[in-house]
Amino acid sequence: MDKIDIIEQNIEERSPDLLKLLLKDKTTGRNIRWATDNYKHHGSDYAAECEIKPNLITGLHTHVIQPRVSKNQEEQFKRTRDKAEVFTPSWICNKQNNLVDEAWFGIKDVFNHTVGNGWITNEKPIAFPEKKEWKHYVDARRLEISCGEGPYLVSRYDAVSGKFISVKDRIGILDRKLRVVNENTDDESNWYNWAIRAYQSTYGYEYQGDNILLARENLLYTFIDNMQYKFGNKPTLEQLKKIANIISWNIWQMDGLTLTSPFSEAKPAFVQISIFDMEEEKGNPIPSKIFDWRSNYSLEFQSMVNGG
Repeated sequence: MDKIDIIEQNIEERSPDLLKLLLKDKTTGRNIRWATDNYKHHGSDYAAECEIKPNLITGLHTHVIQPRVSKNQEEQFKRTRDKAEVFTPSWICNKQNNLVDEAWFGIKDVFNHTVGNGWITNEKPIAFPEKKEWKHYVDARRLEISCGEGPYLVSRYDAVSGKFISVKDRIGILDRKLRVVNENTDDESNWYNWAIRAYQSTYGYEYQGDNILLARENLLYTFIDNMQYKFGNKPTLEQLKKIANIISWNIWQMDGLTLTSPFSEAKPAFVQISIFDMEEEKGNPIPSKIFDWRSNYSLEFQSMVNGG
């Protein structure tokens, strides 16, 4: 594969409900917002405060959303200038993820060793230190802040060059968890249960809606890739929906400064406002929610930041 293969039209053709899950904002119960003015030239439904709906990114509007590497240089520069959006090449993501694993395992170069602006994958199964098991690693919770398309979480392609990366050589946080699952489970049912746990322990948030959708899609396609790699078959729709629901909770849209859902109190664009509306006091944005899968309840993200 030599190009990025994610297309919203294909997801909707597989199941409209699957695409709806990937667009869901679990905090508000609505859809994620565009939260960028990069798409406003397509019409009023693409304003920053508007929700991303399936009909806006499929059919005649297929390919409206593109990964950063596929955007033209002018748009990339604009997003860097306006939103400080800079995507990190995979070799840097790998080095930083290696440091996290070095702290967890107590040794260097567990999954690979770097060579210049690249890496060589360690082919032997991952060995675990005393008093730590592979299941502990899979369950260890990890968060990528301002995750963009999720290059620290999954590395299906290099976020800068667009080059596709084979399953065995991937370096993301979730990629590493799934490698460990692949190496320690041969029963498909058990593998699926532990793949679920890997997804449940992997988190990320982002402001701009197109990035959120791309990150969620990358995580979903990573699940498909790994099942095909391990067992040679594709997941069922039921399995995909299960994973997509976890992803829609764990990869969430949030303003990192206020810890709230963007435009969560905004009125719909281009609605006629009366004098009485102008006198109303605007409500507060809704605090972003995440899900604790081990305790089986949702909570406000800010409660974790505040030590709650």
